[in-house]
Amino acid sequence: MTTSNSRTSEFPIDAFFLDRWSPRAFEKEAIDRETMLTILDAAHWAPSSGNSQPWRFVYALHGTEDFTRLADLLVPGNRRWAQNAGALVFFVSKTYRVSKDGERREGYTHSFDTGAAWFSIICQAMKLGYHAHGMEGFDKEKAVGELGLPEGFRVEAAAAIGRMAAKDALPEDLREREVPSQRKPVSEVAFEGRFAGEE
Repeated sequence: MTTSNSRTSEFPIDAFFLDRWSPRAFEKEAIDRETMLTILDAAHWAPSSGNSQPWRFVYALHGTEDFTRLADLLVPGNRRWAQNAGALVFFVSKTYRVSKDGERREGYTHSFDTGAAWFSIICQAMKLGYHAHGMEGFDKEKAVGELGLPEGFRVEAAAAIGRMAAKDALPEDLREREVPSQRKPVSEVAFEGRFAGEE
Protein backbone atom coordinates (compact mmCIF):
# COMPACT_ATOMS: atom_id res chain seq x y z
CA MET A 1 0.00 0.00 0.00
CA THR A 2 1.24 3.47 -0.93
CA THR A 3 -0.19 6.84 0.12
CA SER A 4 0.49 10.10 -1.71
CA ASN A 5 -1.47 13.06 -3.11
CA SER A 6 -4.60 12.25 -1.03
CA ARG A 7 -4.73 8.79 -2.58
CA THR A 8 -3.94 5.31 -1.30
CA SER A 9 -3.19 2.30 -3.49
CA GLU A 10 -4.02 -1.28 -2.56
CA PHE A 11 -0.53 -2.49 -3.45
CA PRO A 12 2.96 -0.98 -2.99
CA ILE A 13 3.21 0.96 -6.26
CA ASP A 14 5.55 3.89 -6.81
CA ALA A 15 4.13 7.19 -5.52
CA PHE A 16 4.61 8.69 -9.00
CA PHE A 17 1.41 6.98 -10.14
CA LEU A 18 -0.59 8.53 -7.32
CA ASP A 19 0.97 11.95 -7.86
CA ARG A 20 -0.10 11.88 -11.51
CA TRP A 21 -3.53 13.39 -12.00
CA SER A 22 -5.35 15.58 -14.51
CA PRO A 23 -5.80 19.14 -13.24
CA ARG A 24 -7.80 21.77 -15.12
CA ALA A 25 -6.22 24.83 -13.50
CA PHE A 26 -3.19 25.92 -15.52
CA GLU A 27 -0.96 28.98 -15.44
CA LYS A 28 -1.35 31.20 -18.51
CA GLU A 29 2.26 30.61 -19.44
CA ALA A 30 3.56 29.19 -22.72
CA ILE A 31 5.80 26.16 -22.70
CA ASP A 32 8.93 27.04 -24.65
CA ARG A 33 9.47 25.13 -27.91
CA GLU A 34 12.57 23.23 -26.75
CA THR A 35 10.78 21.98 -23.63
CA MET A 36 7.77 20.95 -25.72
CA LEU A 37 9.97 19.06 -28.14
CA THR A 38 11.71 17.39 -25.20
CA ILE A 39 8.31 16.17 -23.97
CA LEU A 40 7.39 14.93 -27.47
CA ASP A 41 10.80 13.30 -27.91
CA ALA A 42 10.17 11.19 -24.80
CA ALA A 43 6.80 10.19 -26.24
CA HIS A 44 8.18 8.95 -29.51
CA TRP A 45 10.36 6.45 -27.65
CA ALA A 46 7.23 4.62 -26.48
CA PRO A 47 6.81 0.95 -27.42
CA SER A 48 4.78 0.01 -30.49
CA SER A 49 3.84 -3.15 -32.35
CA GLY A 50 6.57 -4.02 -34.85
CA ASN A 51 8.16 -0.65 -34.04
CA SER A 52 5.53 0.87 -36.34
CA GLN A 53 5.41 4.14 -34.34
CA PRO A 54 1.88 5.06 -35.50
CA TRP A 55 1.58 8.16 -33.29
CA ARG A 56 1.65 11.69 -34.62
CA PHE A 57 1.43 14.85 -32.49
CA VAL A 58 0.00 18.16 -33.67
CA TYR A 59 0.84 20.77 -31.04
CA ALA A 60 0.58 24.50 -30.46
CA LEU A 61 2.10 26.75 -27.82
CA HIS A 62 0.10 29.23 -25.73
CA GLY A 63 -0.10 32.71 -27.22
CA THR A 64 0.19 31.64 -30.88
CA GLU A 65 -2.41 31.71 -33.66
CA ASP A 66 -2.16 27.92 -33.91
CA PHE A 67 -3.00 27.61 -30.22
CA THR A 68 -6.19 29.65 -30.70
CA ARG A 69 -7.10 27.55 -33.73
CA LEU A 70 -6.59 24.25 -31.89
CA ALA A 71 -8.42 25.53 -28.80
CA ASP A 72 -11.40 26.31 -31.03
CA LEU A 73 -11.67 22.58 -31.80
CA LEU A 74 -12.42 21.83 -28.14
CA VAL A 75 -15.98 21.64 -26.85
CA PRO A 76 -16.87 24.78 -24.85
CA GLY A 77 -16.67 22.94 -21.51
CA ASN A 78 -13.02 22.02 -22.16
CA ARG A 79 -12.04 25.21 -23.97
CA ARG A 80 -12.90 27.43 -21.00
CA TRP A 81 -10.11 25.95 -18.89
CA ALA A 82 -7.75 24.43 -21.48
CA GLN A 83 -7.25 27.83 -23.13
CA ASN A 84 -4.99 28.71 -20.18
CA ALA A 85 -2.61 25.76 -20.69
CA GLY A 86 0.97 26.18 -21.85
CA ALA A 87 0.39 23.95 -24.87
CA LEU A 88 -2.27 21.89 -26.60
CA VAL A 89 -1.56 18.58 -28.31
CA PHE A 90 -3.76 16.54 -30.61
CA PHE A 91 -2.92 12.83 -30.81
CA VAL A 92 -3.24 11.24 -34.21
CA SER A 93 -2.60 7.61 -35.10
CA LYS A 94 -1.76 6.03 -38.43
CA THR A 95 -4.41 3.32 -38.85
CA TYR A 96 -2.50 1.15 -41.33
CA ARG A 97 0.85 -0.49 -41.89
CA VAL A 98 2.62 -1.19 -45.15
CA SER A 99 4.07 -4.67 -45.50
CA LYS A 100 7.44 -5.40 -47.10
CA ASP A 101 5.67 -6.24 -50.35
CA GLY A 102 3.99 -2.81 -50.32
CA GLU A 103 0.53 -4.01 -49.25
CA ARG A 104 -1.43 -1.68 -46.97
CA ARG A 105 -2.92 -3.49 -43.96
CA GLU A 106 -4.88 -2.46 -40.90
CA GLY A 107 -2.67 -1.55 -37.95
CA TYR A 108 -4.66 -3.30 -35.23
CA THR A 109 -2.83 -1.72 -32.26
CA HIS A 110 -2.48 1.87 -33.54
CA SER A 111 -4.69 3.32 -30.79
CA PHE A 112 -3.07 1.18 -28.11
CA ASP A 113 0.41 2.26 -29.20
CA THR A 114 -0.55 5.93 -29.37
CA GLY A 115 -1.90 5.59 -25.82
CA ALA A 116 1.56 4.43 -24.73
CA ALA A 117 3.04 7.57 -26.29
CA TRP A 118 0.45 9.69 -24.43
CA PHE A 119 1.52 8.21 -21.10
CA SER A 120 5.15 8.94 -21.96
CA ILE A 121 4.15 12.57 -22.52
CA ILE A 122 2.56 12.63 -19.07
CA CYS A 123 5.68 11.17 -17.46
CA GLN A 124 8.16 13.50 -19.15
CA ALA A 125 5.94 16.53 -18.52
CA MET A 126 5.76 15.70 -14.81
CA LYS A 127 9.52 15.26 -14.58
CA LEU A 128 9.82 18.82 -15.92
CA GLY A 129 7.29 20.24 -13.44
CA TYR A 130 4.21 20.22 -15.67
CA HIS A 131 0.91 18.36 -15.64
CA ALA A 132 -1.24 17.10 -18.49
CA HIS A 133 -4.99 16.62 -18.92
CA GLY A 134 -6.32 14.45 -21.75
CA MET A 135 -9.61 15.22 -23.49
CA GLU A 136 -12.11 13.39 -25.65
CA GLY A 137 -14.31 16.48 -25.94
CA PHE A 138 -13.51 18.11 -29.28
CA ASP A 139 -15.05 18.32 -32.74
CA LYS A 140 -13.66 15.17 -34.36
CA GLU A 141 -14.84 15.92 -37.90
CA LYS A 142 -13.60 19.51 -37.87
CA ALA A 143 -10.28 18.39 -36.39
CA VAL A 144 -9.51 16.22 -39.42
CA GLY A 145 -9.59 19.29 -41.67
CA GLU A 146 -7.99 21.75 -39.26
CA LEU A 147 -5.11 19.40 -38.53
CA GLY A 148 -4.66 18.61 -42.24
CA LEU A 149 -4.95 14.83 -41.85
CA PRO A 150 -4.68 12.59 -44.89
CA GLU A 151 -6.78 9.47 -45.30
CA GLY A 152 -5.66 6.64 -43.03
CA PHE A 153 -5.04 8.77 -39.94
CA ARG A 154 -7.36 9.02 -36.92
CA VAL A 155 -7.62 11.77 -34.32
CA GLU A 156 -7.49 9.92 -31.00
CA ALA A 157 -7.61 12.62 -28.32
CA ALA A 158 -6.37 16.03 -27.27
CA ALA A 159 -4.43 17.17 -24.22
CA ALA A 160 -3.60 20.36 -22.36
CA ILE A 161 -0.14 20.62 -20.80
CA GLY A 162 1.09 23.29 -18.45
CA ARG A 163 2.11 24.35 -14.98
CA MET A 164 -0.59 23.78 -12.43
CA ALA A 165 -2.32 26.88 -11.04
CA ALA A 166 -4.37 27.37 -7.88
CA LYS A 167 -7.90 26.07 -8.31
CA ASP A 168 -9.37 29.54 -7.80
CA ALA A 169 -8.11 30.28 -11.34
CA LEU A 170 -10.97 28.06 -12.55
CA PRO A 171 -14.61 28.99 -13.09
CA GLU A 172 -16.41 28.54 -9.78
CA ASP A 173 -18.35 25.42 -10.84
CA LEU A 174 -15.09 23.54 -11.59
CA ARG A 175 -13.23 24.39 -8.39
CA GLU A 176 -14.72 21.65 -6.22
CA ARG A 177 -13.85 19.06 -8.91
CA GLU A 178 -10.19 20.14 -8.89
CA VAL A 179 -8.94 17.24 -6.76
CA PRO A 180 -7.16 14.00 -7.66
CA SER A 181 -9.76 11.33 -8.45
CA GLN A 182 -9.87 7.93 -6.83
CA ARG A 183 -9.92 4.54 -8.60
CA LYS A 184 -12.04 1.39 -8.61
CA PRO A 185 -10.66 -1.57 -6.65
CA VAL A 186 -8.11 -3.63 -8.62
CA SER A 187 -10.51 -6.61 -8.36
CA GLU A 188 -12.99 -4.76 -10.60
CA VAL A 189 -10.53 -4.31 -13.45
CA ALA A 190 -8.02 -7.21 -13.25
CA PHE A 191 -9.15 -10.83 -13.75
CA GLU A 192 -6.98 -13.91 -13.59
CA GLY A 193 -7.53 -16.27 -16.50
CA ARG A 194 -10.92 -15.05 -17.73
CA PHE A 195 -12.88 -11.82 -18.05
CA ALA A 196 -15.28 -11.45 -15.13
CA GLY A 197 -16.45 -7.86 -15.38
CA GLU A 198 -19.69 -6.22 -16.42
CA GLU A 199 -21.33 -7.13 -19.72
